[in-house]
Amino acid sequence: MNKINLSAYQPITDIQDNIIFANNGNVILCYKGNLPEIYSLSENDFEDMHGAWFQALKSLPVGTVVHKQDIYLKKTYTSEQLPNTTFLEKATYEHFKSRGHIEHKCYLFFTLTKNKAFNNSKYVNPFRNVSKGIVQELDDNVQRFVNSVSDSVSFINNSRKMEFLPIDAMEIQHLTKGYFNGFNEGFDTDILLEKKSVNIGENHFDALAINSELCFGESVQSSKTNEKFTSEDFVFHQGFIDGLGLTLNENHIVNQILYLDDKQKWRKLLDKKIEELNKSSNFGSQNKVVLGKIQHILDQINADDNARIIRGHLNIVFWDKNPENLSRIGSKIKTEFKELDIIPYYPRGEERKNYILNSYCCFSSNFSNNDLYVTDLKHALCLFINNTNYKSDSTGIIFNDREHNIPVLKDVWDEKKKRIKARNFAIFAPTGEGKSFLANNILRQYFESGVRLVIIDLGGSYTKFAKLYPKKYTVLRYESGKNLGINPFYISDTNDLTPERLEDLSVFLFELFASDLKVTKAQSVSVKKILRHYYNNTSENHSLDGFYNFIEKNQKDLLDTLKIHPDYFNITSFLHVMSEYVGDGLYSFLFEVSEDQTYKIEDKRLIVFELDEVKDNKEILSVMLKLIKSAIQRTIWKNRAEKGIILFDEFAKQLKFDNVLESVEFYYQAIRKQNGAIGIILQSINQLPNNSTSASILENTQVIYSLNNEKGYDELVKRLNLSSHDLNQLKSIKNNLSGPRKYTEMFIKIGKESNIFRLEVPKEVYAAYLTDGQENEAIMKLFDEHNNMEKAIIQFTSKI
Repeated sequence: MNKINLSAYQPITDIQDNIIFANNGNVILCYKGNLPEIYSLSENDFEDMHGAWFQALKSLPVGTVVHKQDIYLKKTYTSEQLPNTTFLEKATYEHFKSRGHIEHKCYLFFTLTKNKAFNNSKYVNPFRNVSKGIVQELDDNVQRFVNSVSDSVSFINNSRKMEFLPIDAMEIQHLTKGYFNGFNEGFDTDILLEKKSVNIGENHFDALAINSELCFGESVQSSKTNEKFTSEDFVFHQGFIDGLGLTLNENHIVNQILYLDDKQKWRKLLDKKIEELNKSSNFGSQNKVVLGKIQHILDQINADDNARIIRGHLNIVFWDKNPENLSRIGSKIKTEFKELDIIPYYPRGEERKNYILNSYCCFSSNFSNNDLYVTDLKHALCLFINNTNYKSDSTGIIFNDREHNIPVLKDVWDEKKKRIKARNFAIFAPTGEGKSFLANNILRQYFESGVRLVIIDLGGSYTKFAKLYPKKYTVLRYESGKNLGINPFYISDTNDLTPERLEDLSVFLFELFASDLKVTKAQSVSVKKILRHYYNNTSENHSLDGFYNFIEKNQKDLLDTLKIHPDYFNITSFLHVMSEYVGDGLYSFLFEVSEDQTYKIEDKRLIVFELDEVKDNKEILSVMLKLIKSAIQRTIWKNRAEKGIILFDEFAKQLKFDNVLESVEFYYQAIRKQNGAIGIILQSINQLPNNSTSASILENTQVIYSLNNEKGYDELVKRLNLSSHDLNQLKSIKNNLSGPRKYTEMFIKIGKESNIFRLEVPKEVYAAYLTDGQENEAIMKLFDEHNNMEKAIIQFTSKI
């Protein structure tokens, strides 16, 4: 038969749930695999996964066929998953649209065969006589098989690295049609089986296989060195045959088929083979080689009680519209095999046709003894591909994958707390590596998805991107000798005076006058009583100055009136310490305000506090942070349903001051009750003092970003308890700042999951994030001209 029309020769008689009843009497259980991301696995991970596969498959019934099928298809990126509303979103959407990449789907099939003996003839055309059909019922035999397979799949899924889920009838039909339609899209076609080639529609097919023990070199293992990322001081690992997976970058299918045989039967057969070869080994060196290999397999089987003899077959089916490309793809595959010390077999004519047709799941029990190598299950499992593409979450921040530079959405907010319990984040990178650029990218996307942002900035890195949203942002800039316009004591009416508000005010006061003391419950109650008394007796112009004067005026009988013991509130001490912030005190200008201006920030979704001028004054900075905190509590944290982020940028200098570090820790404690996150940006983790406060901050930070650091990552690894593979990932970071696709690479760890991501942005986004240099000046000049940041960026980028 040289032409097959699938509609006339249906291989499937029935599908029940994920079970195919095939026309040849086989019963096939079908699963789809969810594998870890490429580059995310360490040498130990590969070992563990190999062990999980072995434990899962070794006890399946004799006669089972296990078929793992990895399908790789060339696709173009559609951008459908990306938001496409704002100026920068549209630029990103268009920039990545139609970018080429490889789509990977992994399937796992378990076949209960009609023919347990597996004595197939050399060529089995699965479509010959197929139309008669053999219908098998869901009898006890099938039910026992289903139970065994379910146990195996549960074991694999419990390994937590992989997940295989049953697939339904529609997906099975879709897979069948795709396979026999030669992955042509938009039309149905026939399979043409010629002596020289296999053609399906516009695609020309070819295959390479491992079908004998003679194909293998000295050894196989669960992983090998990844030459691309490994350097002198670290080793990066990949799966043993990963070079034949995603990174091949061609249309192809990797079929790994295992026949789980009777151990004793194959031991006898191997004994017999050795006996024959011993007699003829004097006749040539090839016989000696074969004898050595078979003797080695038999020795392994006899030495290991756990050994499970299998016959196996691995093939790679590949295709292209241009038949001349097949030899080029074949050469790439052979080169990969050569690196593994494996010599593939090249099937021609009838053999090739046989391999391509029988690599469909219903027919994978059709291979003959001549198509199969004999080995131990552990050996064969080294040829499994255990990773896949980078995975996008349904929502998140856009980064890029390391393989094709296509967008990957990472949910670093984690609403349902699947990966992280605290969504606080930290960015680590030395000067010039792009910390602010990365922070702009994260914050801008959060902002556009409806999250409210408060940025406490000492470097002026965010005003430019803020200007893209003219009515939604405000910048409060500290200038020497002036206040920020925040009055923590201001209330618009008595309803504002809630227990929470009194609590916040009392904390604010204690931080000002007793920042180095542990506050007792009795002291806290006392201050709240005095505050209520002050508000009850003062109808307007509430301020720190007014509160101070009220206490000073009533100091003789205040404690008696409120029944407060003098031990619980020391009026003399309070008036002495607080005198610095009122009247003609040194820092009184910070609180000189009659009207509270926090209303200015109440309806803004992007608030930037620029404290550049204050960064070296411990006292003023500390008070500023307390004032900002009070403003945040009264505006942003009012609505707990609203998501909010507070970012501390360029914060290294201030972290030397204890009271500043404690002030930041307060945010970490308070944010737990809110629907929010805190971010800190540091040049090095060493800028966080090594004390319990810092430890608490790091413990509550579960999203870590690190950019390239030429000085190394030892401290980062030590203080964040990173794994050796995390360190290998960090060391493998390489930026590419030339050519058409410029990108920086970064390490991102979300909870326990880590990988290297890229950041590539369109020119409009690049212009929006620039924070210094001539290009930035040119854009700001255009902005001054147009008073419109979008116009300025469009004009600037049109010249690039």
